Amino acid sequence: MKHYLSVNDIESLPDWVDEAITLKKDPYLFEDLGKRKTICLLFFNNSLRTRLSTQKAAMNLGMEVMIMNFGNEGWALEYGDGTVMDQGTSEHIKEAAQVVSQYADIVAIRAFAGLVDKEKDEAEEVINGFAKYATIPVVNMESSVGHPLQALADAITLKENEVKKRPKVVLSWAPHPKALPHAVANSFVQMMKMQDADFVITHPEGYELNVELTQGCQIEYDQDKALEDADFVYVKNWSSYSDYGKVLNKDKNWTITKEKLGHAKFMHCLPVRRNMIVEDAVLDGEQSLVVEQAKNRIYSAQIVLKKILEEK
Repeated sequence: MKHYLSVNDIESLPDWVDEAITLKKDPYLFEDLGKRKTICLLFFNNSLRTRLSTQKAAMNLGMEVMIMNFGNEGWALEYGDGTVMDQGTSEHIKEAAQVVSQYADIVAIRAFAGLVDKEKDEAEEVINGFAKYATIPVVNMESSVGHPLQALADAITLKENEVKKRPKVVLSWAPHPKALPHAVANSFVQMMKMQDADFVITHPEGYELNVELTQGCQIEYDQDKALEDADFVYVKNWSSYSDYGKVLNKDKNWTITKEKLGHAKFMHCLPVRRNMIVEDAVLDGEQSLVVEQAKNRIYSAQIVLKKILEEK
């Protein structure tokens, strides 16, 4: 595996999930695999779980870790070809990616969508720029349109809490005070399309995700109907895709309550706004898997890094 840029880079989701669960029982089993190898984590946006879990995963494999936050540490990068750099950017991605490649064996990158220019966001200029010009493997720690490490952790969590062979899994939109990207929802949809499950996406009209991703998925605009007999409810806010980056409503009738949840397990990628996305009673209850999901972020990152290291 050259890069891990999306869940589509997973050769076999069931195999990877099973291997990650086995690895979880003995995280240091392959601690010599990364000996004298270095991973460089580049953050263009904030992080808590992604930064710490990826760092921990690398350390479990014996790797050294370098971290850089571009917001206040790095030069502003230019991504365009043939650009006259007489404005705010100081360094081109061509040089930056090649230089980083000399300092590390793997580079992992986090760079969110701007939610202003759809075409620019979908071009993924940061993650794709590094993938194009770096001479080492690139790992996506969340980009404009995807969060494949989170989706893999979600797959691990679903497997560990499986109650029947073909569970009903619902991805539900929930209100949020500001516009959020589509990355987590996109990757969750891609991952669920690889699963044997009764999968339903529910959201208000106007919040349809990219139809190229949701093609073949069941879409339900009535949240209560969608939640009937659910085994897992994955909740996430995202802004409008058609009216790009806009918040069309903040209808708190879509907030997940204990009554709505029923017997289902609750999932969310975190951070989560209490009593906006979900009420306290759900988050603090026994049906919440959010902390378990966060722990599985270590093993989703670790299995990805292990696969890459084994091919180096």
